[in-house]
Amino acid sequence: MGISSHELHLEFPQYKGLIEELKTNDLRFNEKLREYTDLDHEIEGLEKRDAPIGDDKLHRLKQKRAQLKDDLYQTLISNGKSS
Repeated sequence: MGISSHELHLEFPQYKGLIEELKTNDLRFNEKLREYTDLDHEIEGLEKRDAPIGDDKLHRLKQKRAQLKDDLYQTLISNGKSS
């Protein structure tokens, strides 16, 4: 399985401008985005280093990342704009 980037602006390129706008103007969105980005980097680092981590723990980290991404996406679509 390959390692891929899950940066939010790559996951939702149609919302790139809105992501930048909300990152600046919406504290809650910015905090969730920071948490998502940090978690994504942690997962990517673990995968690249082939770090000794149980599959169960890695699966839980990926589930948390997916939930954060879903929360962020809901915020994006609720703002109803795409750039």
